[in-house]
Amino acid sequence: MATTPEIEIAGRKIGASHEPYVICELSGNHNGSLDRALLMIDAAADTGCDAIKIQTYTADTITMDVDRPEFRIHGGLWDGRSLYELYQEAQTPYEWHAALLERAAGRGVTLFSSPFDETAVDLLDGLGAPAFKIASFEAVDLPLIRYAAARGKPLIISTGMANLAEIEAARDAALAAGAPGVVMLHCVSSYPATFADANVRTVADMAQRFSCPVGLSDHTPGTAASVAAVAMGASVIEKHFTLARADGGPDAAFSLEPAEFKALVDDTKAAWAALGRAHYDLLGSERGNVQFRRSLYVAADIKAGEALNRANVRSIRPGNGLPPADLDAVLGRTAARDLARGEPLAWDMLA
Repeated sequence: MATTPEIEIAGRKIGASHEPYVICELSGNHNGSLDRALLMIDAAADTGCDAIKIQTYTADTITMDVDRPEFRIHGGLWDGRSLYELYQEAQTPYEWHAALLERAAGRGVTLFSSPFDETAVDLLDGLGAPAFKIASFEAVDLPLIRYAAARGKPLIISTGMANLAEIEAARDAALAAGAPGVVMLHCVSSYPATFADANVRTVADMAQRFSCPVGLSDHTPGTAASVAAVAMGASVIEKHFTLARADGGPDAAFSLEPAEFKALVDDTKAAWAALGRAHYDLLGSERGNVQFRRSLYVAADIKAGEALNRANVRSIRPGNGLPPADLDAVLGRTAARDLARGEPLAWDMLA
């Protein structure tokens, strides 16, 4: 099953023929404060991002409070913490959502969320969120994908950890259930991810394999991987955001601060503009410099009847003389008149 090569979210078209759609992921970096979450929306809007994303779950809707080894994280950024404890800290309370959507709307920025169960889909749909983002860990949850897709809104699906068959199944489930379009995001589900693991060439491969816009959910440091992904055909870039890494927060270590996120927005959009098209014609902006290309000039005074040689003819700038490619054709010819050093060479100057 295939979809159109572009989709639309809140009036903004997303696809290869449009500049990248940059999503600012707030995640749990509000640190449990609604005031901080609202400040983050303001700061995110100031970066020029296209959308702001939050996450909609409670500890009880995403996991269970069970004291078993598999419910505890081993290694990495959250080593030793139980899933329940981590999600209790990182959750964005349901009762905040209306205020967050209102604040984003007031700043002229689209806000949507990642739902992690049916209650989250219902909440977001009731509040008028224009799209749903399926997180990489939920990409295999086809019932959740179908439930969200049935609301008739676009889905953005991160593919971290999913193999090709699972990616195709997620896309097909979304479209079959009623999503008007799907974006698939290459994602390395490592926090933070290394550049060695980024493999952004996957973005170009996904663009060939799937008839939908593709992009990158980026957990690497800085902006380099996102810029590279745009060069590979990414139509969407998603990156985590914080007011200040020093303030802490569940995802602060791999999040960008406001100035850095603005650089991400500016750099990815500039990279897209720089892609342009493949062509070999003279650009209007180049025309004024044509005169400074190399050409053949008289390099020493030449008497009428004297032969031209490499000592008295040179290829130099500017470009008012014969093309350098004609050098072999003029060497050995004789001057039709006295030629002065510094004259641009022309055919009528030769006997």
